[in-house]
Amino acid sequence: METERHQIVTRNLDFFYGDAKVLHAINMNIEALRVTAFIGPSGCGKTTFLRCLNRMNDLIKGARHAGDIHIDGKNIFDRDVDVVSLRKRVGMVFQKSNPFPKSVFDNVAYGPRVNGVTGSRDVERIVERSLNQAALWDEVKDRLHDSALGLSGGQQQRLCIARTLAVDPEIILMDEPASALDPISTAKIEDLIAELKQKYTIIIVTHNMQQAARVSDYTAFFLLGELIEMDETQKMFTNPSKKTTEDYITGRFG
Repeated sequence: METERHQIVTRNLDFFYGDAKVLHAINMNIEALRVTAFIGPSGCGKTTFLRCLNRMNDLIKGARHAGDIHIDGKNIFDRDVDVVSLRKRVGMVFQKSNPFPKSVFDNVAYGPRVNGVTGSRDVERIVERSLNQAALWDEVKDRLHDSALGLSGGQQQRLCIARTLAVDPEIILMDEPASALDPISTAKIEDLIAELKQKYTIIIVTHNMQQAARVSDYTAFFLLGELIEMDETQKMFTNPSKKTTEDYITGRFG
């Protein structure tokens, strides 16, 4: 299995919602400590594929798969895989920020506490570290015990990133993390992604092709549930191999 460079390897992955087949034989290698962007028109399968990587689709009635996804050489669909542990290793940030109706501190502390961290000093250290990593500490250090719902939209999204970081994931999945944000907040999220890839493998779904070009090392183009092409981002945006990719990137459809 190709895991020296490739942290995630998918082979012939099909995915179904009931009788509807929405992913068709996806074969992909995703490198560790890089940003990979998924692009493509709405309904093309990119979010479904993203949610396969931490088995979030297991929660949908009638959803099923065929094929394999290996992370660090282990098939995540094997019977002995603990899904809770998998989702700790493969964290997720959603399109709409979803802070808990708790304090800023308790939002970030929630995951470590659930995972057995009980010492108050240890929890405080994790909260401060995670908020620093999410470039939010300086903005909220005097508001830690205020409701997270009082933060701005951009701050709430960075709080959700901090909450994800607090349980020490290896991989971070981001589903359109900046689509609901203003340009300044979007720039902060993009700067944050550039910082985080020093320590984490990041996969981002985005409709914004300029964003994909700015933040990612690799880009994968999906269309109608198929992976059309995947390559280094610079090549994908300047000299794609497939005419369909070029047509999408240049705005001829989608």
